[in-house]
Amino acid sequence: MTELARTRPESFFSDRFNITSGLMDRVLGGNLIGKVDDADIYLEYRINEELVLEEGAVKKASRHVSQGAGVRAQAGTRTGYAHTDEISIQNLDEAARQARAIADRSGGSGALELATRGRPHDLYTLAEPPIVTDLARKLDLLKRIDAETRAADPRVTQVIASIASEEVIMLIATASGWTVGDTRPLTRLNVTAIAEEGGKREIGSYGGGGRVTFDFFLEAGRWRRFATEAARQAALKLGAVNAPAGTMTVVLGPGWPGILLHEAIGHGLEGDFNRKGTSAFAGRLGQKVASELVTVVDDGTIPNRRGSLNVDDEGTPTGRTVLIENGILTGYMQDRLNARLMGMKPTGNGRRESYAHPPMPRMTNTFMLAGKDDPEEILKSVKRGLYAVTFGGGQVDITNGKFVFSASEAYLVEDGRVTAPVKGATLIGNGPEALTRVSRVGRDLQFDEGVGTCGKDGQSVPVGVGLPTIRIDGITVGGTAV
Repeated sequence: MTELARTRPESFFSDRFNITSGLMDRVLGGNLIGKVDDADIYLEYRINEELVLEEGAVKKASRHVSQGAGVRAQAGTRTGYAHTDEISIQNLDEAARQARAIADRSGGSGALELATRGRPHDLYTLAEPPIVTDLARKLDLLKRIDAETRAADPRVTQVIASIASEEVIMLIATASGWTVGDTRPLTRLNVTAIAEEGGKREIGSYGGGGRVTFDFFLEAGRWRRFATEAARQAALKLGAVNAPAGTMTVVLGPGWPGILLHEAIGHGLEGDFNRKGTSAFAGRLGQKVASELVTVVDDGTIPNRRGSLNVDDEGTPTGRTVLIENGILTGYMQDRLNARLMGMKPTGNGRRESYAHPPMPRMTNTFMLAGKDDPEEILKSVKRGLYAVTFGGGQVDITNGKFVFSASEAYLVEDGRVTAPVKGATLIGNGPEALTRVSRVGRDLQFDEGVGTCGKDGQSVPVGVGLPTIRIDGITVGGTAV
């Protein structure tokens, strides 16, 4: 498996499936070139592994291998996509004919789109991909985490710890006559603690990872911090009071609270929603959409981050796209299709869950740049409000930006002091409007630990988020009425 992981994608698919760049060019040329506006072939070989320890015993140990290919044809606004789980030249030919048959119905121009080839990055070449690390080492770590989590607080009664790893080898052949491949490692460690006291039961969870080695979790006691943090969160909720309700000042902590930024405005800045005019940001390029303190970036080039990619799932090298700069809307995240139809350039944000799915514009690592304020001074500036440190689930309406998010860890702020932890707090608002209410931005930009997964149109992909401490004036907090 180690040798497999280090094989170049072109050689891997040639050696294992007898699929060469020349053969893929032949499929594209014979079936698609001159008949549609754009086309590509995507090959994928994926290995997934998961190990789960619950109550000190192994509850799950799985390893799954999948493979397949997808062929896409685009004509006008229509996309034809066909996929197969058997990689062979015969199946690629048939998939190309099916994709063309679907796309042809839209009456495309037949003038083939020639994608510009960029230079791929090298963001996550690892000495040992996590998928090849011995299971015994992983199991030993999970047992240590179980003991550490229980030792962190006597009220912890149950612990679930898991390690999930994968390796994806992909290769794309484009209608421009070139191929590009990537080998993508990914791993995540997660800890869940359940604490009980006085008939109450609360859950805390923590974790992280990225496109990193297994030893990443052993560095600087990272695994120990994950364990104690999960225990702390569970125990903290046992003494939490009901959240107040009403409109108030909200301070978002650094790091994972960037998930609110991701959901409340990030999806609204993806090219497809704006091309179709369904986003609250459609047609607003060059306009002020946020406080001048707000600059939002999507960057898929940060080494080893969960949301980073050398190339996107269309073969375009990822980049750093400034979406909002000093409050002004400056760009959208684009795949090839929407960029072509909008007369813009692809930004390296074409992503897909697997070979069975066509790509669409998606986020990579989305975050707000740091400001100049001292985070402690931001909190001291709040007379009465809420300090949200960690978020759970949420929902957003892309068409108007309205969102509802639950805060899994939050505190009251009274006379500039962080006081009681609260439970049941939800933030209710409008993403674009909330951006205009940002009045303070801290200098403490942090990224999440590496746990984000984004869903869109039934597809899930790994992403990253980031945020400095920020103050938002006037957000509706749902809780217990005061």
